[in-house]
Amino acid sequence: MHQSNAKRPLITSLVIIALALISGYTLSNASTSSTLTEPSLEQTTQEKTNAESLPSSSSSPKTATLALPERTNNAWEMTPIKLPSTQGETRTLSDWKGKVIMLNFWASWCAPCQFEIPRFVGYQQKFADQGLQIIGVGLDDIAKLKNVERSLNMNYPTLVVTQEKGAELLKKWGNKQQVVPYTVVIAQDGTIVYIHRGGLDDEVFNEYVRPLLDG
Repeated sequence: MHQSNAKRPLITSLVIIALALISGYTLSNASTSSTLTEPSLEQTTQEKTNAESLPSSSSSPKTATLALPERTNNAWEMTPIKLPSTQGETRTLSDWKGKVIMLNFWASWCAPCQFEIPRFVGYQQKFADQGLQIIGVGLDDIAKLKNVERSLNMNYPTLVVTQEKGAELLKKWGNKQQVVPYTVVIAQDGTIVYIHRGGLDDEVFNEYVRPLLDG
């Protein structure tokens, strides 16, 4: 009887340690973003979501100068993006010049990407008349991207980039870490006013995007 009672504290301690280890693993693997790995675009995790706010074009944009290889914070001064869409059309970013653009890089295998897309669908529906244009850049096979478009009733265009060129394009837009989702906010005059790594929520949208819209 005494031996049984003596073992109880030991058993309880082992159970507590096991639960702590399980909880620690779960928390350490929780993520709001995924990472692209060249050249296979494999999904991994990143613990933090980072955001960068860029100064106006009238100042010296330190963040843009350091982050963007072309050393400008104006999208219209960069080498144009020219990519096919999931609808089979060849589009360039300048097709939407004069709009407030949310350029969103995503992939079908990226769970945080798919989590934020319904929110983006709501933004596009609500604020299109005020000049908002969300543009997706899908770093994936076109068939997989179109399947997500259908499943989530996406109401904004998705441009398609091959896996080989996806990492290069992300670096061009300041994403050396290859994090998706990754959103670049571009004002009507082309100024890159905000860069967001990871899922973008209502609080961020209201702070950085809504003030740029008409009305």
